[in-house]
Amino acid sequence: MSELSQPSRAVLAVRLDSLGDVLLMGPALRALRNGASRLDLLVSPAGAPAAELLPGIDDVITFDAPWVGYEPPPVDSPGLLALVERLKEGGYDEAVIFTSFHQSPLPMALLARLAGIPRVVGTSEDYAGSLLDVRHRRVADGSPDTGGSEGGHEVPAALALARAAGYELPKGDDLRLRLRPLGRPTGLVLSLPRPYVVVHPTASVPSRSISDAQAVGLVGALVAAGWQVVLTGAVSAPADPSHGVGSFAPVGPESVTDLRGRTTFAELAQALAGARCVVTVNSGPAHLAAAVGTPVVSLFAPVVPMERWGPWGVPCRVLGDQRADCRGSRARECPIDGHPCLSGITAQAVVDAVRELAGPVSLQSVSSSDDSVVVA
Repeated sequence: MSELSQPSRAVLAVRLDSLGDVLLMGPALRALRNGASRLDLLVSPAGAPAAELLPGIDDVITFDAPWVGYEPPPVDSPGLLALVERLKEGGYDEAVIFTSFHQSPLPMALLARLAGIPRVVGTSEDYAGSLLDVRHRRVADGSPDTGGSEGGHEVPAALALARAAGYELPKGDDLRLRLRPLGRPTGLVLSLPRPYVVVHPTASVPSRSISDAQAVGLVGALVAAGWQVVLTGAVSAPADPSHGVGSFAPVGPESVTDLRGRTTFAELAQALAGARCVVTVNSGPAHLAAAVGTPVVSLFAPVVPMERWGPWGVPCRVLGDQRADCRGSRARECPIDGHPCLSGITAQAVVDAVRELAGPVSLQSVSSSDDSVVVA
């Protein structure tokens, strides 16, 4: 037990967002764990698979909040009251509510108060009344693109909130993202041809995805450069079955393994851990790759600031026009004809970035029992 530990202190951490948001809390959660005897994590159903992979969490609670998300559920009074009762049963000494800059912690703070949690901490620009005991203010990082309340990457911003609550990382913590041990790969992941590069071309937000045709082109270029390619992400039905990610007719099945829609989140983590490099749009798997220590080629649409949401703590090359007119719009659908911020990325630029991060393609296969795929 660390010198900061308080043996009887039960802490509830809250992040009601998606997979990537939950993963980026990792260092902040380790700080909370360093000063608590019990740490539970309240997340959305969408974020739960990531929460289950984080170390140091005693219990994961799910709640579909009506104030968060692109398609929030309607207000459900019985559901809200059931959550309050669940939190009462937890006997928490403190709730630390993590949010993005455009979100408010106050609805969750009110529920925490109704549950009798005596100390509530959150980041808020709004007057919080008696809802927050510690009202943290986000500090800008000085960048003209990420100034004001939007400043700073999510990882240090979350850690700043944990510190405002009185918690510090254990000595020697490197501030990297981490997962709990996953064990050795099995099934689909065990049989992947090596060495390989993962390509993840889709995000839940369309403006951050590349087109099927562009994905086919960059996969073909990677194959031509000698790489085995593992495709992950959501399955999309191409408008033209003869030319789309759905069929991969332009590439050939012998060089591409299609895992889209076929893995659990833990299996996806194993697949990313075994890759020499991951080529991905701004999505949860970008942060999952960082959590398993795999270099990332980030195809990043600037609808949100790269300085806040880029891959953290691993070698990374960012491609995409970060000065495009869509910059900072937070648009779900691309507001510019032709999606120029991402469509301008050439397949050769991706191949060059992969070569820079992963080195030359090895002709020798890597043993499937390689310890590099075991995540600690």
